[in-house]
Amino acid sequence: MAAAVSRDDELVIKSPNDKRSYRLLRLGNGLRALLVHDPEIYADGYPPQTSKPCEDEEMEEVDEEDEDGDDDSEEYSDEEGEDDDEEDGEDDEEEDEGEPKRRKEKAAAAMCVGMGSFADPEKAQGLAHFLEHMLFMGSTEFPDENEYDSYLSKHGGASNAFTETEYTCYHFEVKREYLKGALDRFSQFFVSPLVKAEAMDREILAVDSEFNQVLQSDTCRLYQLQSHTCSQGHPLNRFTWGNKKSLVDAMGSGINLREEILEMYMRNYHGGAMRLVIIGGEPLDILEGWTMELFSKVKTGPLLDIGPKTDIPFWKPGKLYKLEAVRDLHSLFLSWTLPCLHKEYMKKPEDYLAHLLGHEGKGSLLYFLKAKGWASSLSAGVGSGGSQRSSYAYIFEMSICLTDSGLKNVFEVIGAVYQYIKLLKQSEPQEWIFKELQDIGYMEFRFAEEQPPDDYVVDLAENMLFYSEKHIVCGEYIFEDWDSELVKHALSFFNPDNMRVDVLSKSFDKQSQAIQCEPWFGSHYIEEDIPSSLIESWKNPVQVDDNLHLPRKNEFIPGDFTLRNANSPGSSSDDNPRCIVDEPFIKLWYKMDMTFNVPRANTYFLIYVKDGYSSLENSVLIDLFANLLKDELNEVLYQAYVAKLETSTSVVASKLEIKLYGYNDKLPILLSNILSTVRSFSPKTDRFEVIKEDLERAYKNTNMKPMSHSTYLRLQVLREIFWDVDKKLELLMKLTFTDLVAFVPKILSQLHIEGLCHGNLSEDETINISKIFLNTLSAQTLPEEARHEERVICIPNGANLVRSVRVKNDLEENSVVEVYFPIEQDVGKEATRLRAITDLFSNIIEEPCFDQLRTKEQLGYTVDSSPRMTYRMLAYCFRVMSSKYSPIYLQSRIDNFIDGLSALLDELNEETFEHHRSGLIADKLEKEPSLSYQTSDYWSQIADKRYGSFLMYPAFASNSSSEKFA
Repeated sequence: MAAAVSRDDELVIKSPNDKRSYRLLRLGNGLRALLVHDPEIYADGYPPQTSKPCEDEEMEEVDEEDEDGDDDSEEYSDEEGEDDDEEDGEDDEEEDEGEPKRRKEKAAAAMCVGMGSFADPEKAQGLAHFLEHMLFMGSTEFPDENEYDSYLSKHGGASNAFTETEYTCYHFEVKREYLKGALDRFSQFFVSPLVKAEAMDREILAVDSEFNQVLQSDTCRLYQLQSHTCSQGHPLNRFTWGNKKSLVDAMGSGINLREEILEMYMRNYHGGAMRLVIIGGEPLDILEGWTMELFSKVKTGPLLDIGPKTDIPFWKPGKLYKLEAVRDLHSLFLSWTLPCLHKEYMKKPEDYLAHLLGHEGKGSLLYFLKAKGWASSLSAGVGSGGSQRSSYAYIFEMSICLTDSGLKNVFEVIGAVYQYIKLLKQSEPQEWIFKELQDIGYMEFRFAEEQPPDDYVVDLAENMLFYSEKHIVCGEYIFEDWDSELVKHALSFFNPDNMRVDVLSKSFDKQSQAIQCEPWFGSHYIEEDIPSSLIESWKNPVQVDDNLHLPRKNEFIPGDFTLRNANSPGSSSDDNPRCIVDEPFIKLWYKMDMTFNVPRANTYFLIYVKDGYSSLENSVLIDLFANLLKDELNEVLYQAYVAKLETSTSVVASKLEIKLYGYNDKLPILLSNILSTVRSFSPKTDRFEVIKEDLERAYKNTNMKPMSHSTYLRLQVLREIFWDVDKKLELLMKLTFTDLVAFVPKILSQLHIEGLCHGNLSEDETINISKIFLNTLSAQTLPEEARHEERVICIPNGANLVRSVRVKNDLEENSVVEVYFPIEQDVGKEATRLRAITDLFSNIIEEPCFDQLRTKEQLGYTVDSSPRMTYRMLAYCFRVMSSKYSPIYLQSRIDNFIDGLSALLDELNEETFEHHRSGLIADKLEKEPSLSYQTSDYWSQIADKRYGSFLMYPAFASNSSSEKFA
């Protein structure tokens, strides 16, 4: 057993507001661990160790791994329809038992192993990802393939994993009492996995299904094209996903895949390459004891080396790659390789340059391109993915969403980029800009919103790979050392000889003789030489346009971080929001934050407009209005966004939803800006044409993904009023600027506002926010009977409705079946009881469903069963997406599983039922990790007019018994 070489409780720098304790532990086998004691997990007192919840138990066979990180089964959510279904929350009626206290219920752990897909052998591409899958298939200590996931599921937990280019991360969360038992099973991934030969064929199919889900993703297609055309011999020049062909072909060529996996595992899975993070409520000494007991068994290995490894260039210079897009879009991607900057994280020159090149204010590159009518959006920077921030190089990418005109003038767009780069090179790096980023970074670190433990352990484990030990928590926020010479050095790499150009567009010359096919995705692309005369002109533009200049100082950076509290005039410590303004024109709910103690506020508003959804034409015009409004506000909203005061503007049926969230100091100023623009809004002809073109593409791209398409079809059947997107597209093409100009004053002539103010705001400040609406918007009150509310039809008992539609994308290989059972309207106390039972039902059948339909029958990678709340209608839904089977066959297998549910529930004993019940209670009692999570819960109730108790639900669940399923 490897002893601890050292431990340190003081080294890690944490926020002054962080109540957690951190201990760094270095084991003799090279493994480094960060142990985190969270006092709020056992806020009610750490229990004496009289019981042994971590002992082995006999469990049903289940499997719940979702290695791709995509969770399509969020409870009570309906994803991407024309409008998303609204989220679920809880009713506001109190029960005699009183309100259970919210607390943290979950512990979590993550392990990052310093090996990823760059380690794939040429002859077996995707092997690292396949290895990740195989580690879930049992260990010497726990040979049952389902033991790990079964243990987690029955104790309120879940697991996941993902493979990056240079590391692989495994993580889980579990009910607090069962942390050690979960760690025991988890540790065996890294000690003695079985890598069962009999499980390999099945997991190859799982990897293949996972790959098939991204086959029609433009982002993934572009990444693979960049990998395919990368210089031979470079680690990026490979197929990192893996699929059935890459793995089966390897076996067909005589390779023993199991031996390859074991060799990769033995070579790379050792203590020196591992970074472990554990968050629990136990004292640090207990967490250390568990770590030593379980992870000292990991074999010893050398310390991880993440230094630069090759000088092979990524791409051939002077090339233009044109890639045919799946969706209707035009995007320009410019990429420059920078030296690896892992060790420069305290200076962050790449973030300084990203701030300037990606700025959206007046004088910026985007502002200039929009004025030319060439672009609608732009982003720039080094992405967070492993391929963008590898030990080989950092890849700085600029992505520009082009208009039709911009596509025709793509070389002029690139010329404008180099004009701005010349401006930066001519200007000395500005320390005041760095200071702004520094202030924002420290502010974000000091008042960071707490993440769910499962997310936090992953972030910390990843940070352990790249930051010094004392900066594991704060490294991403630090702008500590101003180094103008390093900025100049990084900027020197922004030249045409170091640039890759990709154009992704639906407008693709399919008749060209130069078309090539990327072998894994089957994407069509053309490789062209960029004229040398253009490259020379970009190297040193003749002049910099006078409209390009550096940004002005940011007026939205907050300066007042004073916390309001219960002693402030008019404040209240009520558990739930109160309605403090209830007038015909505006209804405003309020809750002061008494939990998180951060200088943030979330203010959400629904603006009901006149006749916004009364016709197909009006539904299109309000979409145009909302998008033009965002375009008009973009400069001021972007400045606030940089200062971490963010805004979301969207159309929810006929209502305009505006959300402002972030630091509260300048929030009223931003709200006044927005509402003043709404009041005086006057669309411009040139922007109308650009925004109309953007909306046309958005309509065309709706329902390109089978999963969102299936939800859309269900909502089309269920909703009382539903304007079909294809008909909206048809009408959009006929609308004129004159139509919009006539429409806007009409919808703004009568309004009603309902909102929520939650966070670091006093009651007086909230009332003043209501006055901003009253004083700024010169409109009459919209009568209550004229306010559109969504309703769904009631499907008669025994009815069997089927909607079958071909996928929108002809190249799409996946089919989706969604089987939806409406239960009852969510009204009153009885509905809360039924919702609790539905959740418990879901908790019990979720893993058997996954195990049968995915693991055993291998129908597809995505198998989901979960409750739904569709505009106050409680329902239950089964979904399967498959690239192998027809929808008719998929439905037959779902029906077969449903037919067996009675037997499954009949076999449920009281002990197993109690595991599920207690796990569900743990979920419902789990304290929201941040103010934003809590606000979303409240807002889902208010927006849906279910003004109910958020806490009576757990009280009911805690008194449920298995007899209630009879």
